[in-house]
Amino acid sequence: MRRETQNVLLVLLGGALLKLALSGTYLRYVKESLQPWLVGTGAVMILLAVVAIARDLRRGQPAASPVAESGGTAEDAAGDNAGGAAAGGHVHHDGHEHGSSRSPWMLLLPVLAVFLISPPALGADTVNRSDRNAAQESKAGNGFAPLPKDEVVPLTIGEFVTRTAWDDSGSLNDRTVKLTGFVVRKEQNVYLARLTISCCAADAAPVKALMTGQDFAGLPTDQWVEAVGRVVPGSATRENAYVPTFTVRDITPITPPEDTYEG
Repeated sequence: MRRETQNVLLVLLGGALLKLALSGTYLRYVKESLQPWLVGTGAVMILLAVVAIARDLRRGQPAASPVAESGGTAEDAAGDNAGGAAAGGHVHHDGHEHGSSRSPWMLLLPVLAVFLISPPALGADTVNRSDRNAAQESKAGNGFAPLPKDEVVPLTIGEFVTRTAWDDSGSLNDRTVKLTGFVVRKEQNVYLARLTISCCAADAAPVKALMTGQDFAGLPTDQWVEAVGRVVPGSATRENAYVPTFTVRDITPITPPEDTYEG
Protein backbone atom coordinates (compact mmCIF):
# COMPACT_ATOMS: atom_id res chain seq x y z
CA MET A 1 0.00 0.00 0.00
CA ARG A 2 1.37 3.42 -0.96
CA ARG A 3 2.09 5.92 1.78
CA GLU A 4 -0.41 8.37 0.31
CA THR A 5 -3.14 5.74 0.60
CA GLN A 6 -2.20 4.98 4.19
CA ASN A 7 -2.36 8.64 5.16
CA VAL A 8 -5.73 9.20 3.48
CA LEU A 9 -7.18 6.14 5.19
CA LEU A 10 -5.88 7.28 8.59
CA VAL A 11 -7.46 10.71 8.17
CA LEU A 12 -10.80 9.33 7.04
CA LEU A 13 -10.96 6.59 9.67
CA GLY A 14 -9.98 9.00 12.44
CA GLY A 15 -12.58 11.48 11.20
CA ALA A 16 -15.23 8.74 11.15
CA LEU A 17 -14.48 7.85 14.79
CA LEU A 18 -14.68 11.49 15.84
CA LYS A 19 -17.96 11.93 13.97
CA LEU A 20 -19.47 8.93 15.75
CA ALA A 21 -18.16 9.95 19.16
CA LEU A 22 -19.11 13.65 19.04
CA SER A 23 -22.50 13.26 17.36
CA GLY A 24 -23.83 10.73 19.87
CA THR A 25 -24.21 8.07 17.17
CA TYR A 26 -21.63 5.94 18.99
CA LEU A 27 -24.35 4.98 21.51
CA ARG A 28 -25.76 2.67 18.82
CA TYR A 29 -22.56 0.64 18.95
CA VAL A 30 -20.86 0.96 22.37
CA LYS A 31 -21.53 2.03 25.94
CA GLU A 32 -21.45 5.68 26.94
CA SER A 33 -18.33 5.16 29.08
CA LEU A 34 -16.29 4.37 25.94
CA GLN A 35 -16.76 7.80 24.34
CA PRO A 36 -13.42 9.24 25.59
CA TRP A 37 -11.57 6.27 24.09
CA LEU A 38 -13.24 6.81 20.73
CA VAL A 39 -12.36 10.52 20.76
CA GLY A 40 -8.77 9.80 21.76
CA THR A 41 -8.35 7.08 19.14
CA GLY A 42 -9.76 9.25 16.36
CA ALA A 43 -7.57 12.21 17.34
CA VAL A 44 -4.42 10.06 17.48
CA MET A 45 -5.11 8.57 14.04
CA ILE A 46 -5.56 12.01 12.47
CA LEU A 47 -2.44 13.31 14.24
CA LEU A 48 -0.36 10.40 12.94
CA ALA A 49 -1.61 11.04 9.41
CA VAL A 50 -0.84 14.77 9.63
CA VAL A 51 2.70 14.07 10.92
CA ALA A 52 3.30 11.56 8.11
CA ILE A 53 2.00 13.97 5.46
CA ALA A 54 4.17 16.81 6.80
CA ARG A 55 7.24 14.57 6.81
CA ASP A 56 6.56 13.48 3.22
CA LEU A 57 6.21 17.10 2.12
CA ARG A 58 9.53 18.03 3.71
CA ARG A 59 11.22 15.15 1.90
CA GLY A 60 9.40 15.79 -1.36
CA GLN A 61 12.43 17.00 -3.39
CA PRO A 62 12.55 15.43 -6.87
CA ALA A 63 14.81 12.39 -6.83
CA ALA A 64 17.86 12.45 -9.13
CA SER A 65 17.53 10.35 -12.25
CA PRO A 66 19.51 7.09 -12.02
CA VAL A 67 20.59 7.67 -15.62
CA ALA A 68 22.04 11.08 -14.84
CA GLU A 69 23.87 9.77 -11.77
CA SER A 70 25.52 6.93 -13.71
CA GLY A 71 26.49 9.08 -16.64
CA GLY A 72 24.61 6.86 -19.09
CA THR A 73 22.32 7.93 -21.89
CA ALA A 74 18.56 7.61 -22.31
CA GLU A 75 19.19 4.95 -24.97
CA ASP A 76 21.18 2.91 -22.43
CA ALA A 77 18.34 3.17 -19.93
CA ALA A 78 15.83 2.06 -22.57
CA GLY A 79 18.03 -0.90 -23.41
CA ASP A 80 18.24 -1.86 -19.76
CA ASN A 81 14.46 -1.71 -19.42
CA ALA A 82 13.98 -3.83 -22.52
CA GLY A 83 16.44 -6.39 -21.20
CA GLY A 84 14.69 -6.48 -17.85
CA ALA A 85 11.34 -7.07 -19.53
CA ALA A 86 12.78 -9.89 -21.63
CA ALA A 87 14.13 -11.51 -18.46
CA GLY A 88 10.64 -11.58 -16.94
CA GLY A 89 11.05 -8.49 -14.74
CA HIS A 90 8.47 -5.77 -14.20
CA VAL A 91 8.82 -2.63 -16.25
CA HIS A 92 8.57 0.61 -14.25
CA HIS A 93 7.58 3.93 -15.80
CA ASP A 94 7.69 7.31 -14.07
CA GLY A 95 8.43 5.75 -10.69
CA HIS A 96 5.42 3.44 -10.51
CA GLU A 97 4.46 -0.05 -11.55
CA HIS A 98 1.52 -0.44 -13.89
CA GLY A 99 0.59 -3.80 -12.40
CA SER A 100 0.25 -2.48 -8.84
CA SER A 101 -2.96 -3.42 -7.06
CA ARG A 102 -5.61 -0.87 -6.27
CA SER A 103 -7.41 -3.11 -3.79
CA PRO A 104 -6.30 -1.08 -0.71
CA TRP A 105 -8.75 1.62 -1.79
CA MET A 106 -11.53 -0.86 -1.02
CA LEU A 107 -10.77 -0.12 2.63
CA LEU A 108 -12.48 3.22 2.06
CA LEU A 109 -15.88 1.55 1.72
CA PRO A 110 -16.53 0.96 5.45
CA VAL A 111 -15.27 4.47 6.21
CA LEU A 112 -17.62 6.01 3.67
CA ALA A 113 -20.44 3.89 5.08
CA VAL A 114 -19.95 5.56 8.46
CA PHE A 115 -20.24 9.01 6.90
CA LEU A 116 -23.11 8.29 4.51
CA ILE A 117 -25.19 5.61 6.27
CA SER A 118 -26.60 5.79 9.79
CA PRO A 119 -27.82 2.30 10.76
CA PRO A 120 -30.47 2.17 13.50
CA ALA A 121 -29.89 0.64 16.91
CA LEU A 122 -30.72 -3.04 17.37
CA GLY A 123 -34.38 -3.74 18.00
CA ALA A 124 -37.18 -6.30 17.90
CA ASP A 125 -35.51 -8.59 15.36
CA THR A 126 -32.56 -9.07 17.71
CA VAL A 127 -34.89 -9.87 20.61
CA ASN A 128 -36.83 -12.43 18.59
CA ARG A 129 -33.66 -14.23 17.51
CA SER A 130 -32.91 -15.13 21.13
CA ASP A 131 -34.91 -17.51 23.31
CA ARG A 132 -33.39 -16.37 26.57
CA ASN A 133 -33.86 -13.46 28.95
CA ALA A 134 -30.48 -11.97 29.81
CA ALA A 135 -31.36 -11.22 33.42
CA GLN A 136 -31.60 -14.94 34.18
CA GLU A 137 -27.79 -14.96 34.17
CA SER A 138 -27.58 -12.24 36.84
CA LYS A 139 -28.80 -14.20 39.84
CA ALA A 140 -28.37 -12.07 42.93
CA GLY A 141 -30.26 -13.91 45.66
CA ASN A 142 -31.74 -11.53 48.24
CA GLY A 143 -29.04 -8.88 47.93
CA PHE A 144 -31.35 -6.24 46.42
CA ALA A 145 -31.49 -2.65 47.60
CA PRO A 146 -34.84 -1.55 49.05
CA LEU A 147 -37.20 0.04 46.56
CA PRO A 148 -38.15 3.69 47.06
CA LYS A 149 -41.54 4.32 48.62
CA ASP A 150 -42.81 6.26 45.59
CA GLU A 151 -46.27 5.42 44.34
CA VAL A 152 -44.80 4.56 40.93
CA VAL A 153 -41.26 3.16 40.97
CA PRO A 154 -39.20 3.66 37.75
CA LEU A 155 -37.07 0.61 36.94
CA THR A 156 -35.00 -0.60 34.05
CA ILE A 157 -36.38 -3.71 32.42
CA GLY A 158 -33.21 -5.55 33.39
CA GLU A 159 -33.71 -4.77 37.08
CA PHE A 160 -37.41 -5.55 36.85
CA VAL A 161 -36.76 -8.98 35.32
CA THR A 162 -33.93 -9.79 37.73
CA ARG A 163 -35.97 -8.87 40.80
CA THR A 164 -38.95 -10.82 39.56
CA ALA A 165 -36.88 -13.93 38.92
CA TRP A 166 -34.49 -13.92 41.88
CA ASP A 167 -35.75 -11.73 44.71
CA ASP A 168 -37.23 -14.22 47.16
CA SER A 169 -38.59 -11.41 49.31
CA GLY A 170 -41.14 -10.49 46.63
CA SER A 171 -40.24 -6.80 46.78
CA LEU A 172 -42.14 -6.09 43.54
CA ASN A 173 -45.38 -7.75 44.62
CA ASP A 174 -48.22 -5.19 44.79
CA ARG A 175 -45.87 -2.40 43.70
CA THR A 176 -46.60 -0.18 40.70
CA VAL A 177 -43.58 0.30 38.44
CA LYS A 178 -42.81 2.24 35.27
CA LEU A 179 -40.78 0.58 32.53
CA THR A 180 -39.37 2.08 29.34
CA GLY A 181 -38.71 -0.06 26.28
CA PHE A 182 -39.81 -0.99 22.78
CA VAL A 183 -42.61 -3.25 21.58
CA VAL A 184 -41.77 -6.76 20.38
CA ARG A 185 -44.30 -9.14 18.85
CA LYS A 186 -43.83 -12.89 18.66
CA GLU A 187 -46.74 -15.05 17.56
CA GLN A 188 -49.71 -13.88 19.65
CA ASN A 189 -47.64 -12.31 22.44
CA VAL A 190 -46.57 -8.71 22.89
CA TYR A 191 -43.45 -7.93 24.92
CA LEU A 192 -41.81 -4.86 26.35
CA ALA A 193 -38.07 -5.22 25.74
CA ARG A 194 -34.65 -3.64 25.91
CA LEU A 195 -31.18 -4.83 24.91
CA THR A 196 -28.37 -4.92 27.46
CA ILE A 197 -24.71 -4.57 26.52
CA SER A 198 -21.47 -5.13 28.41
CA CYS A 199 -19.30 -3.04 26.10
CA CYS A 200 -20.75 -2.90 22.58
CA ALA A 201 -23.69 -3.90 20.40
CA ALA A 202 -21.88 -7.10 19.40
CA ASP A 203 -22.64 -8.62 22.82
CA ALA A 204 -26.22 -7.31 23.05
CA ALA A 205 -28.65 -9.59 24.92
CA PRO A 206 -32.40 -9.08 25.31
CA VAL A 207 -34.43 -8.52 28.46
CA LYS A 208 -38.20 -8.56 28.13
CA ALA A 209 -41.49 -8.79 29.93
CA LEU A 210 -44.78 -10.16 28.59
CA MET A 211 -47.41 -7.40 28.53
CA THR A 212 -51.07 -8.07 29.35
CA GLY A 213 -54.08 -6.05 30.48
CA GLN A 214 -54.41 -3.74 27.46
CA ASP A 215 -55.17 -3.84 23.75
CA PHE A 216 -51.77 -3.35 22.13
CA ALA A 217 -52.99 -3.67 18.53
CA GLY A 218 -52.31 0.01 17.81
CA LEU A 219 -48.66 -0.19 18.82
CA PRO A 220 -46.30 -1.12 15.96
CA THR A 221 -43.26 -3.31 16.48
CA ASP A 222 -40.22 -1.33 17.70
CA GLN A 223 -42.43 1.49 19.01
CA TRP A 224 -40.90 2.94 22.17
CA VAL A 225 -43.28 3.26 25.11
CA GLU A 226 -43.51 4.01 28.81
CA ALA A 227 -45.64 1.39 30.53
CA VAL A 228 -47.01 1.58 34.09
CA GLY A 229 -48.29 -1.52 35.80
CA ARG A 230 -47.59 -4.43 38.13
CA VAL A 231 -45.85 -7.78 37.87
CA VAL A 232 -47.79 -11.02 38.18
CA PRO A 233 -46.09 -12.67 41.20
CA GLY A 234 -44.33 -15.92 40.37
CA SER A 235 -44.73 -15.46 36.61
CA ALA A 236 -40.98 -15.59 35.85
CA THR A 237 -40.01 -19.25 35.89
CA ARG A 238 -37.33 -21.44 34.41
CA GLU A 239 -39.87 -22.96 32.02
CA ASN A 240 -40.57 -19.59 30.35
CA ALA A 241 -36.91 -18.44 30.43
CA TYR A 242 -37.65 -16.14 33.38
CA VAL A 243 -39.89 -13.81 31.38
CA PRO A 244 -42.26 -12.12 33.87
CA THR A 245 -45.83 -11.13 33.06
CA PHE A 246 -46.46 -7.40 33.36
CA THR A 247 -50.07 -6.25 33.79
CA VAL A 248 -50.14 -2.83 32.14
CA ARG A 249 -52.33 -0.08 33.55
CA ASP A 250 -51.19 2.79 31.32
CA ILE A 251 -49.00 2.83 28.23
CA THR A 252 -47.69 5.91 26.39
CA PRO A 253 -45.77 6.01 23.10
CA ILE A 254 -42.53 8.03 23.31
CA THR A 255 -39.62 8.95 21.09
CA PRO A 256 -36.59 6.63 21.36
CA PRO A 257 -34.05 7.72 23.99
CA GLU A 258 -30.58 8.77 22.90
CA ASP A 259 -29.11 5.70 24.56
CA THR A 260 -31.29 2.76 23.58
CA TYR A 261 -29.30 0.11 25.47
CA GLU A 262 -29.22 -0.80 29.14
CA GLY A 263 -25.81 -1.24 30.73
